[in-house]
Amino acid sequence: MNAHEFSPGLVIRGLTPPLSLRDYRLITFDMDSTLINIECVDEIADAAGRKAEVAAITEAAMRGEIADYKESLRQRVALLRGVSVASMEQVYAARLRLNPGAAELVAACKQAGLKVLLVSGGFTFFTDRIRDRLGIDFTRSNVLEVQGGLLTGKMVDQPWGDICDGNEKRKMLQETCRALGIAPGQAIAMGDGANDLPMMDIAGLSVAYHAKPRVREQAMVAIHSGGLDRLLELMGS
Repeated sequence: MNAHEFSPGLVIRGLTPPLSLRDYRLITFDMDSTLINIECVDEIADAAGRKAEVAAITEAAMRGEIADYKESLRQRVALLRGVSVASMEQVYAARLRLNPGAAELVAACKQAGLKVLLVSGGFTFFTDRIRDRLGIDFTRSNVLEVQGGLLTGKMVDQPWGDICDGNEKRKMLQETCRALGIAPGQAIAMGDGANDLPMMDIAGLSVAYHAKPRVREQAMVAIHSGGLDRLLELMGS
């Protein structure tokens, strides 16, 4: 499908605006570098003096250059061993910010009757806070193991399965659609990294936000400048 610039910094592919939010029933967000401004694992690693090492792995994983995302996450989490929960609190308080337009887009979607799902390869320590802050309906992410107020360098196994990677994001989108009695075509999926592509591929509307090249090339909407709420520019009254 041919892509063209709908307005400066907003590219669409295979779409004829105006669209309507009310044609959708669910919006699904990635968290790190999509809803929020940081990669949490990289900022936690800074407290261990290992940010450069961890960030290099994160960047390669988000570009799709690492075939085994789960193993890449295990490697990064192992490097967090010994970081205190207090240091993570500091990351949340001092470094984490909602990306521009995040609150506005979530509010507009809820106003239009959509449910909101947050799926992340990151950690419940942060996703739970973002859920509560924005009134998000459903979340799935990973749980860091803590002993004595310090990270062990491992993750806690969850009843629903393994690490939340790209396939798990897609599975969660599908499960949420089934629970809501809708088709994936009635869902919007927004992300920035290669592990978001599986859920974006099955959604009725896929949106890349300041994304890696591979993601921008495959998304129906690519936001290159401005905030998340630029998606609303494509929506009619």
